[in-house]
Amino acid sequence: MECGLSPIVGFRFSLYPMADDFVSVIKGALEKTDTSNVWMHTDDVSTVIRGKQIHVFNVAKAIALHAAKTGKHIALSGTFSAGCPGDTAGDVYLNRSEEIANTDATTQYVSSQFALYPMNNPEYMEIIYREVNRAKEQGVFNESMHYASGIHGDIHEVFAFYEKAFSNARSEEHKHLVMTVSMSINSPTHGGL
Repeated sequence: MECGLSPIVGFRFSLYPMADDFVSVIKGALEKTDTSNVWMHTDDVSTVIRGKQIHVFNVAKAIALHAAKTGKHIALSGTFSAGCPGDTAGDVYLNRSEEIANTDATTQYVSSQFALYPMNNPEYMEIIYREVNRAKEQGVFNESMHYASGIHGDIHEVFAFYEKAFSNARSEEHKHLVMTVSMSINSPTHGGL
């Protein structure tokens, strides 16, 4: 089936609270987040959310923020994906409006790393460099490293950067994109904002 830029975006992630009560932190974050605009499934390894890009990023940020508000050291590791051939499950959620469901504006420092993989795009390095330069311009760039780029700052600015980078790296010609993200929140080593 040939179509335009696929509107379905997915995020598969695992949340790792550094705490004895990790189950309650994970379940609490999921329960406190309004997930009505996305398709969601949790198993014993990870959770996947799927739907419109705006809602997937909104829900991902809200889950991370709710986990962070426990004060526990939280690690999150996940993969955003779009344009995967045959990706249709959850497409009923594409009828949702653009109004986001989670609006908590609590400030929260995040240290993170990301890597962009524009699939089958021969100009992938130009795309990656462009987004790294944009991170520098926006003040969220932390450092260069092997296999990733460091991004840090307030959780709202970090997720806004990630969502824009995800949009910028896709095109009609090269629809399939993967972006990996790893985050550390409330680490004892963080200096904060």
